Amino acid sequence: MASPYHLRSSILVLLLVTASAWEEEKKTFIVQVQHDAKPSIFPTHRHWYESSLGEATSIIHTYETVFHGFSATLSAAEVENLESLSHVIALIPEQVRQLHTTRSPHFLGLNTADRAGLLKETDFGSDLVIGLIDTGISPESQSFNDRDLGLPPPNWKGQCVAGKGFPPNSCNRKLIGARYFCGGYEATNGKMNETLEYRSPRDTDGHGTHTASIAAGRYVFPASIMGYAKGMAAGMAPKARLAVYKVCWNAGCYDSDILAAFDAAVADGVHVVSLSVGGVVVPYHLDVIAVGAFGASEAGVFVSASAGNGGPGGLTVTNVAPWMTTVGAGTIDRDFPADVILGNGKVIGGVSVYGGPGLSPGRLYQLVYAGSDGYSSSLCLEDSLDPKSVRGKIVVCDRGVNSRPAKGQVVKNAGGVAMILANGPFDGEGLVADCHVLPATSVGAAGGDQIRRYISLASQLRSPPTATILFRGTRVGVKPAPKVASFSARGPNPVSPEILKPDVIAPGLNILAAWPSTIPPSSLPSDHRTTDFNILSGTSMACPHVSGLAALLKAAHPEWSPAAIRSALITTAYTLDNGGDGGTLLDESTGNASSVFDYGAGHVHPEKAINPGLVYDISTYDYVDFLCNSNYTAHNIRVITRKVADCSGAKRAGHAANLNYPSLSAAFQQYGKQGSRMSTHFIRTVTNVGDPNSIYRVTVAAPADTDVTVEPDTLAFRRLGQKLNFLVRVQTREVKLSPGSSTVKTGSIVWSDAKHTVTTPLVVTMHQPL
Repeated sequence: MASPYHLRSSILVLLLVTASAWEEEKKTFIVQVQHDAKPSIFPTHRHWYESSLGEATSIIHTYETVFHGFSATLSAAEVENLESLSHVIALIPEQVRQLHTTRSPHFLGLNTADRAGLLKETDFGSDLVIGLIDTGISPESQSFNDRDLGLPPPNWKGQCVAGKGFPPNSCNRKLIGARYFCGGYEATNGKMNETLEYRSPRDTDGHGTHTASIAAGRYVFPASIMGYAKGMAAGMAPKARLAVYKVCWNAGCYDSDILAAFDAAVADGVHVVSLSVGGVVVPYHLDVIAVGAFGASEAGVFVSASAGNGGPGGLTVTNVAPWMTTVGAGTIDRDFPADVILGNGKVIGGVSVYGGPGLSPGRLYQLVYAGSDGYSSSLCLEDSLDPKSVRGKIVVCDRGVNSRPAKGQVVKNAGGVAMILANGPFDGEGLVADCHVLPATSVGAAGGDQIRRYISLASQLRSPPTATILFRGTRVGVKPAPKVASFSARGPNPVSPEILKPDVIAPGLNILAAWPSTIPPSSLPSDHRTTDFNILSGTSMACPHVSGLAALLKAAHPEWSPAAIRSALITTAYTLDNGGDGGTLLDESTGNASSVFDYGAGHVHPEKAINPGLVYDISTYDYVDFLCNSNYTAHNIRVITRKVADCSGAKRAGHAANLNYPSLSAAFQQYGKQGSRMSTHFIRTVTNVGDPNSIYRVTVAAPADTDVTVEPDTLAFRRLGQKLNFLVRVQTREVKLSPGSSTVKTGSIVWSDAKHTVTTPLVVTMHQPL
């Protein structure tokens, strides 16, 4: 059938402005051109690109796969000249992105001893390639050994680019590709300081090594950090191949470099892209990550991206395009208790992975709150503490501004013997374990308040406040778990409220994974300890869990599209914890029940995802319909998709929420009076990937005060790959809301054939405009 969309390449100029004001004459831009328009007089596209630039202008990157064109530093006159050309489409301000910074395979149910299951059925992902866009890698880690691995997949076209600290033999049959991209970074910051950074794929941060081993690390035993979390370390897809694309440097991760990494990864032949990086949320045509991910998805590459660490506040989720799988963070059933024992006998729970000499057993130390000397000292910022006030004492520091381990170094430099790091109200009760440089523990906001009250009361009574810290090691089998991690970014989706984000959550709190032995575990220059593994937290850690799982699912089902893989993960996710009482996943920051805007469809369940029964598939043209119905102009759609869209055909899809997404989100604006009816509908298509002859019946859990009907209520499949449609009608009434406020109600649509359970979250949001 003829497509309503013209697939001809566009000529596109994306001008990635590297600052809000033009302080210099030249700035970095990305220019995309009509690939087939090159005049024959030019031997290569690069020669053609250079012909339109001044003699002093050099090209930074060329783009050939997910994006056609080049990046360069351009003068204002060159920009004006390009804007005057008929093939110039868009100017996009560049973002500088930041990183979203053991036992998790066991917690997810991926056990090596099982004779069947996802790991065995896929040969641990050995024929799949995961591309990590991150800070590089430490290739000598045992997590990346190639023992018993065969040759790379035959269609692999990647390279192992040598450089400082990364000789040509750094790659092997596990790490089959390594590249680095720094042109955008250097265009803004000048030539890198190679005494501090490596112009190579070598990881000088640790983040990239950590995320790579979460996705696809080999089995390593023993693994631990400073005696904590002892056991076997393994990634999600232990035999999957890795290709790393280093784009993050000391000053951040620049869009032009990220786009170059997407372009290279897809051309190289990766099956999955894992991106634990994010920035400010903008419309998709202004978001280079969304643009690069669209090109990757169109090429059949699954893109997993971290949701961000802006939680627990709402509307904080990032990387929200519907062609990416957005991953929030949950806890696992392991923690590292380090309790504060106050002089009055009260015990305040905390966590830590401090592994050095402890405090003297049985002794209580004088306790002081640094905040009594002002704001800087309350946060234990550098040079803010008076040694006379803290020497020999345990110091209470507030969380924020500088890194958590850095606060401990400040206390240590001032002569303090230990530190208690207290959450603020925004952080709530979410606790992150750190490898501190002195005896230290982190406590929640309520515990911090208790400790400060004790200090204040003891001082009033002229009785010195005292305390100690008791380190209890590693505790497993913690219940309830998982919880939604306090820092995990939350919905609703700030760009497309019709698309529920995050999609799912995965382990992201206190995750043990590989670490460069040349980088101290605290990442502080003053820390001279070394370790081969480290514990980090963040949606950065959750994202590669899903990347590895996606590789396993692709290995089990090579014919599945990225949308089908995402559907399998979403419709089989769970929302109940292991507490035994059937309770909904809790929010770590409050201890209360969490919601769909916190966890999306729920926590991933790998062993169910391999056989989901039905999937919701999405084509490139479905995404174009979605963009049309989201009121993107044809111009802006062309920026995202490289296609000229005829949006007249999109009307058949009805509205943006009819994208065939495996969740249902109805957003109502209230303009009438209380009690008046509001309604919408969703059209969905499911594909049978379970049993050839199967009959699915629907169960509706309607949101409160909402009528939900599904037509038909039975789907009868006669063959694999068969597609059937159904219609969901949602009707509710306006409720009394104050201007600017919203109310959210949740439910679900569940299809079951007695063997498979296919759960689709349903969320109804009612908003009262200002």
